[in-house]
Amino acid sequence: TKKPGYAPVYRTYEAITHYGEAIKNIINEQCGDGIMSAIDFYCDVGTTTGRHGEKRVVITFNGKFLPHIEQISDDNGAKSPRD
Repeated sequence: TKKPGYAPVYRTYEAITHYGEAIKNIINEQCGDGIMSAIDFYCDVGTTTGRHGEKRVVITFNGKFLPHIEQISDDNGAKSPRD
């Protein structure tokens, strides 16, 4: 995978890559087995002040949780185009 070259984009990419597995595990612990939708999704960017008075960036991802479901062919009521 080619990494983005522009520093602000690269640093965001780097943070998601570094913490991605931990974020996935927390989502699964709190919501069950599934994923966060990137289609029904909102992102907010803001700032806060750190303990030493420095400006800090806060990024919030707000995505619908999609639980993994087992799909069984017997449950499919749609007629096959080959029938």
